[in-house]
Amino acid sequence: MQFPESWLRSFCNPSLSSEELAETLTMGGFEVEERRPAAPPFTKIVVGEIKEAVQHPNADRLRVCQVDVGQGALLNIVCGAPNARVGIKVPTALVGAELPPGEDGKPFHIKLGKLRGVESQGMLCSARELQLSEDHGGLLELGAEAPVGTDVREWLQLDDSLLTLKLTPNLAHGLSVYGIARELSALTGAPLLKPVIEPAPVSHDAKLPVTVEAPDLCGRFSGRVVRGVNTKAATPAWMVDRLARCGQRSVTALVDISNYVMFEYGQPSHIFDLDKIHGGLTVRWGRQGEQLKLLNGNTVTVDEKVGVIADAREVESLAGIMGGDATAVSDDTRNIYIEAAFWWPEAIQGRSRRFNFSTDAGHRYERGVDPSRTVQIIERITQLVQEICGGTAGPMDDQVLKLPDAKPVTLRVARAARVIGMPLTQAQCAEALGRLGFALQEGEGTITVTPPPHRFDLAIEEDLIEEVARLVGYGNLPTTPPLAPIRARLRPEAERSRFAVRHRLAALGYQETINFSFVEAAWERDLAGNADPVKLLNPIASQMSVMRSSLIGSLLQVLKFNLDRKAPRVRVFEVGRVFLRDPSVATTDSTVKGVHQPMRVAGLAWGDAEAARWDSKPARVDFFEVKGDVEALLAPLRPSFERVDHPALHPGRAASVIVNGQSVGVIGELHPRWRQQWELAHAPVLFELALDAVTARPVPVAQPVPRHQAVERDLALVLAESVSFAALVEAIRSAPSQGLLRDVQLFDIYRPAPGAAAGGLAAGEKSLAVRLLLQSEAGTLTDEQVDGVVQAVVAQCAAKVGARLRA
Repeated sequence: MQFPESWLRSFCNPSLSSEELAETLTMGGFEVEERRPAAPPFTKIVVGEIKEAVQHPNADRLRVCQVDVGQGALLNIVCGAPNARVGIKVPTALVGAELPPGEDGKPFHIKLGKLRGVESQGMLCSARELQLSEDHGGLLELGAEAPVGTDVREWLQLDDSLLTLKLTPNLAHGLSVYGIARELSALTGAPLLKPVIEPAPVSHDAKLPVTVEAPDLCGRFSGRVVRGVNTKAATPAWMVDRLARCGQRSVTALVDISNYVMFEYGQPSHIFDLDKIHGGLTVRWGRQGEQLKLLNGNTVTVDEKVGVIADAREVESLAGIMGGDATAVSDDTRNIYIEAAFWWPEAIQGRSRRFNFSTDAGHRYERGVDPSRTVQIIERITQLVQEICGGTAGPMDDQVLKLPDAKPVTLRVARAARVIGMPLTQAQCAEALGRLGFALQEGEGTITVTPPPHRFDLAIEEDLIEEVARLVGYGNLPTTPPLAPIRARLRPEAERSRFAVRHRLAALGYQETINFSFVEAAWERDLAGNADPVKLLNPIASQMSVMRSSLIGSLLQVLKFNLDRKAPRVRVFEVGRVFLRDPSVATTDSTVKGVHQPMRVAGLAWGDAEAARWDSKPARVDFFEVKGDVEALLAPLRPSFERVDHPALHPGRAASVIVNGQSVGVIGELHPRWRQQWELAHAPVLFELALDAVTARPVPVAQPVPRHQAVERDLALVLAESVSFAALVEAIRSAPSQGLLRDVQLFDIYRPAPGAAAGGLAAGEKSLAVRLLLQSEAGTLTDEQVDGVVQAVVAQCAAKVGARLRA
C-alpha cells in the first residue's frame, strides 16, 4: 500500500522525523518497504500567471506569453504548449532554475535565450518536465487559488514523502491511511484526529429497493440515492494529487471520490447510475451461465460460487470485486446510487483469481473490512459528492443481516511474559492493549479483550501476545543468550551424508538439478502409474497441480530443456523428496497425516557415453553404462538386478535394484511410447533409488591378504536362451564349495549366427563362458579339491537352470 506521509500526518502527527516515523511503523509490524520523495529535486520554479498570450511571429506552434511571477515586471516567455492561454496559473522556471535530471542523469539549467528570434526569460513547465507524472499534453495547470510567485515545491507539497508499506494478510486494518494513523497513534502516543462525519441533509424520499437473498455472502448492505449530480465536474486538484501519490490515476469525479474514501478509511464502495438500474437490486449468489461485462471491459461467466448484485434483468456487479459496465456512471449520469456493504471474506476469497485479475476492493474484502462503518462511509462519500458534483441526498437504506461475532479473547499475563521473553506486569499489558482502543476486562492475572469490528486477526491468545510485544517495543526485548545445551549431531560411521552422495554422482560425470515438487498430473499417471496423486488445493499453475511421487518426470523435463538448446550430451541427477499416499502415516513435527515423504536420488544419462575422442568412434550410453554408475554409487554394497515392469521404462530393458534382498529402486531405458511423446532422438537411461539405501555404508572389516595362490577354472555352459546370467550365478554360488569359491566372472557369450553350424547348441540355446576363482586360506589347493568344486558347480547348474557343459 502506498500513500503520502502528509496525508498520514493529517490524522496523526507525532514529533518524529520522516525516517523515525518509517522506523516506528516498521518496528510496529507495518513494514515500510520504501520511502521516497514525492518529486525529484528542482529549484527556482514558482507559480506564474499568464497575463497575455499572442502568436509567435516566426512559428505557428509557439506563443509569446507575458507571465506574472510576483516580481513586478512581467516575464516574456516563449511556449509551445497547446493549453497556454490567458488566466491560467502554471509552474514557471526562472532564469537560473534547475529542472530534474533527464535520461542522461544531468539536471537541466534554464538560461536566458531566444526562440525563433524572440527572447525567452524562462520556461513554462508541464507535469512531465517536473517528473510529477507522465502527462506531457500541456502545461501543468495549478489551482486559481495558488499565490503568484510562491515556490511550486511549497505550494504542491513536493517535499512530501511517499511511504510504501508491505502488509501481511492479517493486517487488513492497515489498508487505509486512517487505519495506519490509528496504529501510529497507539505506537507513539500522539493524538489521533477522528473526523466527525455529519449526516447529509435528506432532501427527498427516493429509495432503491434492495433485497439481500444471501446473508452468507453479504452481512450488511447500505445505500443511498443522490439526485441531480453534475458528473462533468472536475475533480479537485488536492484529491487528484493525493490519489496520484497513492498510485491511483484520476478518472472522473465520482470514481475518484469512491477511490479516495477507500484509501482514506479502507472501505470500498460502488456508485451506480440509478437510471440504468431496472427495478431494484438483489444481492445473491450467481447462477450457472450468467454473464457480466465488467468495468475493465472483460466479460465473465459466473456460477453459484460467485456473489453478484443483479437487477430485474441482469447481473450488474461482481459482489465486492468490480462493478458492471451496464450501470457505470458517465457524463450523462444525473442520478446515482451509492453502495457500501460488508461482504464476508470467505465469500470473496479466490474469486478474483478465477477471472485472472485483482482489484483494490477485492484485496480488502477478502481480508476483512470493518462492518460497522458502512453508513459513515456513505455519508462521507455523499459529503464529497455534494461538495464537488452537487446533488440532493435521499434517506439512508441500511440492512443489517448477519455480522461477525466478536468472541472475547483472554490473555494470561504470565504466559505473555514467557512467550515474549521478558518480565511483564498486568498493568503494562493492559496499558498496551488500551492504547489500541480495545475494550478490556481484567481478572486475576488475565486480561479479556473483545476485538473491535475492524480487527479480524484477533482470534487466539497468541494474537494478543503479539499486540503486547509490538506495543511494548521489539527494541526493548532483552538480548538474553540461549541457555539450551548444544550437542553435536554426529553422523554414524555406517551412514554417509547427502553431500557425499551428490559428490559421488558429480565425480561420475552427472550434474545436479533442482526442480519443483509440483508436477503435471499426466506425469504421475504415465511415468509413475499413480492414479491418485496428492493434489494441490491452490496450484500456482495448471501444469503444476499435483505433488510428485517420482523424480523421473522432472529429469525428463530437464533433458528436454537441454536438448531444445542443442546440448549434445546430458547427464543429470536430482536428490529430492517425493510424496506418496500412506494412511499409516500420522501427523508429527516432520510428517503429515496420510502422506509418506521419502527422499529419492535419481539420475539420467543421454547421448554419448564419453565426450568425443580421436582414437575411437563415440558410443551411445546404454543400460550397462548406467548400471555401472549405480553399482559405483552403492559401493561397497553389492546390488543385484532383477527384471521388472515399470510404467516409465522399456519392457525388457528395465531392472529392479536389489540390496540385501530388498528392492531399493529401478533402472532402465525410457519406454518407447514416452520417448516418442517427448520427441527424443533416442532413449535416455534412468535410475531412481531410495536415498536411505544409497547413504547406507557398511563399515569395512579388515581382511588378511591371501597367503596362497588362487586357482582359475573356465567353464562353457549351455543354457536355454531364457535363462539369465544372474540365475546362473545364483546357481553357481549355491553349489557346495567348502568356502573355496571366491568369484564368478562372465567372459564370453556365444550364439550361433543364423544359417551357421550350431556348434553343439540346439535351437533356443546359448553358451555362457564363466571363470571360477578358487582360493583357500589354509593352504595351496590340490587338483582333487579344485575338481570336486567344479563338479559340484556343474551338477548344481544342471539341477537348477538345466545347464550342461559345452562339448
